[in-house]
Amino acid sequence: MHEISLCLSALELIEDQARRHGGNRITGVWLEIGALSCIEEEALRFCFDSACRHTPAEGCRLHVSYAPAQAWCWQCGTRVSVQGYESGCPRCGSHALRVESGDQLQVKQIEID
Repeated sequence: MHEISLCLSALELIEDQARRHGGNRITGVWLEIGALSCIEEEALRFCFDSACRHTPAEGCRLHVSYAPAQAWCWQCGTRVSVQGYESGCPRCGSHALRVESGDQLQVKQIEID
């Protein structure tokens, strides 16, 4: 389960930003999961809650959104959005794709008191 290491890294970044902006408590976190990240939301939520215990983020609300992956289609020469590794080009159906993004976990926003 790689979700715990992702949560610990994200929490480190979140706490650093909260300190920089004079926050004592983190009340909300918005994360964006890439469509190809292989991150399970339920596992992420469990691990995030565990990672936040005894920190300024304990009890904060976690908001999760998803971002489609971006790929270049070698067949039709178009940049396209795909939802998974098995997806073909939505324009021509080809599976000759070069994936450019979509495996990330990003902290999009934090809310502090």
